[in-house]
Amino acid sequence: MDVEETVLLTRDPVRVGVVGAGRIGSAHARLLAGEVRGARLVAVADPRPGAAEAVAGPWGVRASTDPQALISDPAVEAVVVTAVTEAHADLVVAAAEAGKAVFCEKPAGSTTAEVQRGIEATDRAGVVFQVGFNRRFDPDFVAARAAVEAGEVGRVYLLRSLTRDPGLADPFAVPAWAIFRLTLIHDFDTLLWLHPDADPVSVHAVADALVAPEAKAAGLLDTAVVTIRFSDGAIATAEASFSATYGYDVRAEVFGSGGLVTVETAAAAVHRSDARGRRSDTPRGDVALFAGAYTAEFRSFAEAVRFGRAPRVGGRDALRALRVAEACIESVRTGVPAKVAGGVSGGVGA
Repeated sequence: MDVEETVLLTRDPVRVGVVGAGRIGSAHARLLAGEVRGARLVAVADPRPGAAEAVAGPWGVRASTDPQALISDPAVEAVVVTAVTEAHADLVVAAAEAGKAVFCEKPAGSTTAEVQRGIEATDRAGVVFQVGFNRRFDPDFVAARAAVEAGEVGRVYLLRSLTRDPGLADPFAVPAWAIFRLTLIHDFDTLLWLHPDADPVSVHAVADALVAPEAKAAGLLDTAVVTIRFSDGAIATAEASFSATYGYDVRAEVFGSGGLVTVETAAAAVHRSDARGRRSDTPRGDVALFAGAYTAEFRSFAEAVRFGRAPRVGGRDALRALRVAEACIESVRTGVPAKVAGGVSGGVGA
């Protein structure tokens, strides 16, 4: 145990309130209640009747239907935003104005303008602003990034990242452009993180409703492939599907003049062989696949709050990834490549 870990364990844990008691909010609350070194769940808020109580009850913490009351509570030191995307920016700003550190699930806003609002608010307040790009905390992805930084792949030529979700419960309930803003946003961040010395310049995106074509008129796009050109000439591809019948599948690779590094997080440790061939069980969702990464990102958040330092992934990262997503939307609308907007203002926790 290093000095910082010792200090973190001997100090009072960061008192955290979770705003948003849906699927991911419930999972985060469980981790914060007992799995995250240096953090302690103290409150949950959700405007839906009974939602906060259902999540807070097992842990004996306060529940509220008023997110602002949680944010204003002096017992809450940091706010974890897991509400619907449309509410992210307002909640980030409200928490910052209350002097609270903020952890916001991706994409930290519905538009780049909203994410910029969050950056500016947390900058003014001087508080930590971390965004939930969990793959940066997964050991396999961390090892891949280290290999790239060490020069093991040489000059980067090609990159790839993909996300395949296990299915669509209700294709008509998927928000418009969700495949770019909510799903591929992880892949965009991963690609930018794995190739840190260049900027995305342009994208060409194609997308369709192949899994549930009956929902296309309602705005569904469930399958997409994106090509990204970087400022140094490197080319990346990102792909997504909402119908991986075999489980939740996430992968990445970086290929260059010196070799190749790959991440295949969907691989299972246990394989079975019988008359049907070789089989393995694969995770059925992100909470199972990235359980360790979710814990690690909250530990990192607690350390950033306690030691007053910038988080490992912040508002600036969220803004860069969302700019790629918005360029993808323009490309699909026009049918031609689209430029990626550049320039970002930084700040504390940005």
